[in-house]
Amino acid sequence: MKACIQRVSSARVRVAGETVGEIGRGLLVLLGVAAGDGPAELRWMVDKVLGLRIFDDGEGKMNLGLTDVGGELLVVSQFTLLGDCRKGRRPSFIGAAPPEMAERMYDEFVAAARAAGVTTATGRFRTNMEVELVNDGPVTILIDSADR
Repeated sequence: MKACIQRVSSARVRVAGETVGEIGRGLLVLLGVAAGDGPAELRWMVDKVLGLRIFDDGEGKMNLGLTDVGGELLVVSQFTLLGDCRKGRRPSFIGAAPPEMAERMYDEFVAAARAAGVTTATGRFRTNMEVELVNDGPVTILIDSADR
């Protein structure tokens, strides 16, 4: 499982011109599910994302987590994070999970974040989405459960 996490002042996702998910201050999480990911990878990723201390404290140090600042999540599925560009010029997506499995894991990630008390908005799985954000910092973190 891979995630591209961006600290944002605001973010929203639109489908066919309609806003389907929107947040204020918080984290935009682009989430990709790999073939072979299971409950262990999911739990690890949820804990890692929700526990990241990437918000500034009173002294300007990145020392606070999402819940410390009352932040929100916008979680958007992004299978292209699993693109392998080592050979040729066109990415291979063979490492991405099949859509049915990826959607289940995506839904479980969102449910776990909500169960932890975090206000969580989403995009729409398997649709063409437009993601708009104001990156605060900018702060962008890449996480791969294979590196744990």
